[in-house]
Amino acid sequence: MLRSLDIRDMLIIDRLELGFQPGLNVLTGETGAGKSILLDSLGFVLGWRGRAELVRQGADQGEVTAVFDLPGEHAAHAILDEAGLPGGEELILRRVNARDGRKTAWVNDRRCSGEVLRALSETLVELHGQHDDRGLLNPRGHRHLLDEFGGLEPQRAITRACWSALNAAQKALDTARAEVEAVRAEEDFLRHAVQELNDLDPQPGEEADLDTRRRMMQGAERVRESVGRAHGALGSDGAEGAIGDALRWLEESVEGTAGHLEAPLAALERALSELGEAVDGVERCLEVLDFNPLDLEQVEERLFAIRALARKHGVIPDELAVFAGELRSKLSALDAGSEALSGLETDVTQATAAYEKSAEALTKARRASAKKLDAAVTKELAPLKMERAVFSTDITEADPGPDGCDLVAFTVATNPGAPSGPLAKIASGGELSRFLLALKVCLAGDASGVTMIFDEIDRGVGGATADAVGRRLAALAGDGQVLVVTHSPQVAALGGYHWRVEKRVVANQTLSSVVPLDTSDRVDEIARMLSGDTITDEARAAARSLLG
Repeated sequence: MLRSLDIRDMLIIDRLELGFQPGLNVLTGETGAGKSILLDSLGFVLGWRGRAELVRQGADQGEVTAVFDLPGEHAAHAILDEAGLPGGEELILRRVNARDGRKTAWVNDRRCSGEVLRALSETLVELHGQHDDRGLLNPRGHRHLLDEFGGLEPQRAITRACWSALNAAQKALDTARAEVEAVRAEEDFLRHAVQELNDLDPQPGEEADLDTRRRMMQGAERVRESVGRAHGALGSDGAEGAIGDALRWLEESVEGTAGHLEAPLAALERALSELGEAVDGVERCLEVLDFNPLDLEQVEERLFAIRALARKHGVIPDELAVFAGELRSKLSALDAGSEALSGLETDVTQATAAYEKSAEALTKARRASAKKLDAAVTKELAPLKMERAVFSTDITEADPGPDGCDLVAFTVATNPGAPSGPLAKIASGGELSRFLLALKVCLAGDASGVTMIFDEIDRGVGGATADAVGRRLAALAGDGQVLVVTHSPQVAALGGYHWRVEKRVVANQTLSSVVPLDTSDRVDEIARMLSGDTITDEARAAARSLLG
């Protein structure tokens, strides 16, 4: 609910503070007094696109602040959360328009964009009037309005889920097809490369090991000669034999040395043990160096084959095994591709069938709801002196989408047999106002928490018809808040709260102001609306009669 509106230096308003109430709030005044400026200012703070020049002449900037009460379940809370803005039971919107055209907005004292303001406005305010392209005249919203009227949100949610599942299945199929096609383009290469790699079967670290063995084999003759001479020097005919002899001679002499040979004997035993290990190692080396010349040829052949294959595929030799695994995976994916695609195609077929079934059920439900809406609007038109008019909710086929396969448009024919068409094009000003009111009365079931604004919706009607308009506006305001800009005394008399918009001239400057009216002031204002500039006693009596 809109609680207050504070306007500073906008058009012909210097400073204006308005406090609104639940129920029917009425704004009246002479033509040109500035009633439309209030709506322009409210639209400005809500982020709506409107007049380019809003700043009052002589002022540096214009500013509008609107305060709304937000119940805990209000839809605006979700928008605030998504935008990272502070929430609460009170929503304060403030927007400034500088003289140079720059616009700055705040939500609960936090800077925000015009997009956020417009998103919030969708949950806060509905504007209905002859020049409104945001409300009932906008055919883009007719499908949603019909769904709300028929309580079709659960069915629409099912259709949206089916649409999402269908899109996901189609995306998976398209991705798999693209992958298979990409692999299939290099199928010949893959099969040849995998066969080549399988035949060679390179292992990580093998290239370095082969290179080491090759170098060792290439120098084996020279190395073996030296190692053999070392083996002879260390073995039984060399150092090992000499130490063994020395150890034996010393052991034979140990008894007559009073223990002086114990340490030398222990050292020689250790040396002989270490020497034995050295001889064993040298012998193992000689065994390694003892190879068939064909071994060198085989090692070189494999080494060169691994290096050549690595160069061919642009990888280092140690990565050949991993690369081979990747190629095998691609080939396996290709071989399994047909089977996988078949399964994904089945998923798409099933998802399509589920979506079509859901969309068809939603269309059927919409057609049933459309008949009920047409009957309800027709019933409302009779008291508004439009009993001969024909209202129709047209449903035509549209491209499939998340909300089904239907285009919904509200059309009218002002007289039986006359061609029907869009509301805004077929109906005259007064007729259009009454159509909109009748339609809004029928669609107002879930409008709690939204401030409804009707801009001269009673234009072109009077008498009993104007009274019927007023009573329907009052009914709409029963559980919420309605703001009405009106020239009709019958409508004004039904308001719970009444303000008069008037102009005054101060220092050769025209300014607009809004005055709250008490009971006696309301009598005079409604009398003025009945009789014109000269208020007669008869007009006051008629005004009192209207006020009840």
